[in-house]
Amino acid sequence: MKRVSHHGRGISYRRSARTDDGPGLLCVHGSGGNAGVWNSQSRLSDRTPVTAMDLSDHGESGSLTAQAGYETLSGYADDVVAVAEETGDRVLCGNSLGGAVAMLVALDRDLDLDGLVLTGTGARLPVLDDLLVWLESDFDRAVEFLHGPDRLFHDPDEELVEISEAAMRETGQDVTARDFRSCHSFDVRDRLDEIDVPTLAIVGEHDKLTPPHYHEALAASIPDCELATIDDAAHLAMLEQPAAFNNALESFLDRL
Repeated sequence: MKRVSHHGRGISYRRSARTDDGPGLLCVHGSGGNAGVWNSQSRLSDRTPVTAMDLSDHGESGSLTAQAGYETLSGYADDVVAVAEETGDRVLCGNSLGGAVAMLVALDRDLDLDGLVLTGTGARLPVLDDLLVWLESDFDRAVEFLHGPDRLFHDPDEELVEISEAAMRETGQDVTARDFRSCHSFDVRDRLDEIDVPTLAIVGEHDKLTPPHYHEALAASIPDCELATIDDAAHLAMLEQPAAFNNALESFLDRL
């Protein structure tokens, strides 16, 4: 993986580029995850360069000292800006927490963007009270809950679940809990009309964590936003149905 440094920490990213054409796609993972969630999106790198990054304290990136909430989200936004400035990518693709970070960048950072892709996310990201407790006191139960039916996945194979669980455990309890608490505090519902770039909201039809109506609200409130639904998928549609997800991405990129 490549690495860029900012604010005293190194941020790791993986870049696939079989062409230099197009705006470049920078993919940002969700809570407790890492860049590996976007492995299948590298198939689009003959259309435009594709970058998948590790946020601070995830994967191979350096550490961020921050309280849960805006301080953490702002630090993650700085990570995204640093990688985008290094790679020149002009489309942000964020899942869940990563979608919140992408919206924060679009709203509050001076970064020239051509588009946003928001998947498994929302303008507000409340977390179940019980899950917040389990993340602090019973991490195994939290991981098991998140991998229950129609949460992260709709109908995954056993290997996919094992990979996902291992990534969350590698990130660790403290960081994963901080991620979810940061999501819980996120709310930009009254600012969506300030997003001034073409946007695609993608949702897995069975997603119970960030259900379809979250994405319908994005499409209704962001001035230039399309909605795409991925059949037979839940929260991590890019992993569960990569071909359909990539088709939606490619169609969006073709319209930019």
